[in-house]
Amino acid sequence: MATPSLTNRGSLCRIRGCICAPSYCSRSSRSQRESPFRESARRRQCWNNAAISRWKGSVDKFRYLVVEGPIGAGKTTLAKRLASRLSAELLLEQPSENPFLGRFYQDMARFALPAQLFFLFQRARMIEPLVQPDMFGKPTVADFLLDKDPLFARITLSGDELALYQKIYEALRPRAPVPDLVIYLQAQPGTLIERVRRRRAGYERGISEEYLAVLAESYARFFYHYSAAPVLIVNSENLNFVERDADFELLVSRVRSMKSRREFFNLG
Repeated sequence: MATPSLTNRGSLCRIRGCICAPSYCSRSSRSQRESPFRESARRRQCWNNAAISRWKGSVDKFRYLVVEGPIGAGKTTLAKRLASRLSAELLLEQPSENPFLGRFYQDMARFALPAQLFFLFQRARMIEPLVQPDMFGKPTVADFLLDKDPLFARITLSGDELALYQKIYEALRPRAPVPDLVIYLQAQPGTLIERVRRRRAGYERGISEEYLAVLAESYARFFYHYSAAPVLIVNSENLNFVERDADFELLVSRVRSMKSRREFFNLG
């Protein structure tokens, strides 16, 4: 069965993208010649009004929430905003601490194993406190899912090195709780590379669009089969959680309204 890459279905939009104002829907459906840019702006505003009206700050059911996605998808930015909204503890990967990362992007064959093992040790150490969670403490938001750690290894390692990594992973992996929700951010490789270049992190200079394309496809394959936790698959192409508060409110509303274990959010 083919693995989907970028999700183009599952949007909440029912009539030209709007679900919150019947008067707008009927008016919009008759405006066939309206500018697509104006239509998009109206749709976004309509969504935002509905999201804000429904949001009561009651996402307390999530004790452990994970944001995932390939490099440049926006997972750290979204994780920070969600943690702030939920008054949650924040677990963030620290790629700048990995002494092998910059060299890995320059020479993957040589530095893949040490770079991958460093991240494995870092993630396992960070997730350790969640093995025995405090039910009365703060919720936790993380920008990584430990279960996906082997994804990178399978892209860059082979033979004895991959076998060694797998043994270390199985021995080291803590029995962390399953997330209450995983938000999986998708974007096209061209969008990912633009975002990576925009943030100008020195250790990311060697990242290529080809590598991001392989990584994005590997993420799609992983989450196509992932079933341990509920997943909200988000097409982040047209979302900006840094500059547009409305986009964040829409996502929060979408999270709050989830009713099944796998749903899609696509604001086209």
